[in-house]
Amino acid sequence: MPIGLDEIKSRLRKFATVEAAGVSPLYEHLASKSAEDDDVAGLLTGARGGEARGPLLMATAHRLIQADPIHPLSRYYPSVGGFDGVDSETWPLFRSFLLERADRAMAIISSRYTQTNEVRRAALLYPAVTAAAKEAGGKISLLEVGCSAGLLLGLDKFAYRYQCDGGEQLTAGPAKAAVGLHCALDLAPGAVTPKVPKKLTVTARAGLDRAPVDLGDEDELAWLEACVWADQPDRIRLLRTAAAAQGKQRPELITGDAVDDLASAAATLPAAVPLVVLTSHVLAYLGDRRADFLDELRKLAGERPLWWVSEEFYGAALEPLLPGRAELADTNGGTAVLGLVRWEGGAPDVRALARTAPHGQRMTWLPV
Repeated sequence: MPIGLDEIKSRLRKFATVEAAGVSPLYEHLASKSAEDDDVAGLLTGARGGEARGPLLMATAHRLIQADPIHPLSRYYPSVGGFDGVDSETWPLFRSFLLERADRAMAIISSRYTQTNEVRRAALLYPAVTAAAKEAGGKISLLEVGCSAGLLLGLDKFAYRYQCDGGEQLTAGPAKAAVGLHCALDLAPGAVTPKVPKKLTVTARAGLDRAPVDLGDEDELAWLEACVWADQPDRIRLLRTAAAAQGKQRPELITGDAVDDLASAAATLPAAVPLVVLTSHVLAYLGDRRADFLDELRKLAGERPLWWVSEEFYGAALEPLLPGRAELADTNGGTAVLGLVRWEGGAPDVRALARTAPHGQRMTWLPV
């Protein structure tokens, strides 16, 4: 069913005030203005399913400015060399730029999914994945659902530095890794500093996505970069580094549905090796099929040792399995939850490990 204009404008408003506020001045400004403009917001009416959201509109504009980097709007886009902050000309230029290219914009919107491969989220996932590996006895296989280009599947090859309150640092990963990630780590009351193993052994890995990104295709890589927020060029540089590193040994990426094809994707990985399923900001796009996804995980866990590591909003992922934890709900601007779930005899053992910033820059470890 097509999404109505009022709902689209509400989603744009929420994106501006919750996700972009305090993180991206450019996207906060553009999304809030788009939410009040029927013509610009209306470009999203052709989006597929749950994709009619702020990130897709911003990525579409970003892709178009990549292709026309001398347009005056580019001076607000650091990703293409701009250095001006938001001013009174930003919105008029953005609006005219998009509407003059409305046909191209709608073609992108109707054919693309938001493909955010936020490499820094690996720093959030790593402590949970290593905890699962320890419980599993060491070696694991990885299956990332909603993998995009599958860059997070290389998390065992990244180097990590966690800056703790009080000056302590935790380090993990190969010393000479091409990709180095930094994450601030603080403790909630009653929590203790987590133990982060230096090494993680992944024997097999695969990704499942409705439209996997082929990093060997320049147009696909450009779209992946366009999905990174334009006023955060460091994230784009990190993505390029991770993409280059993965090019030496690419994991298998499977085209399929997160619910219908989960079991068959898992079957491509050795049944004798404990399986860790990863999701990162994916379940919000499943809508009313989230319960089906959880049921598929439960059934799969009845067939083989399985852990689910999630970095998702509480309401989208853990709440059905861990109800009544109002303190985990997102109330202050995009904070998600790092979760670790294992099923024993069909019953879930659910742990909320940390509250996480959306792009991997910080997490707050919780008491267990």
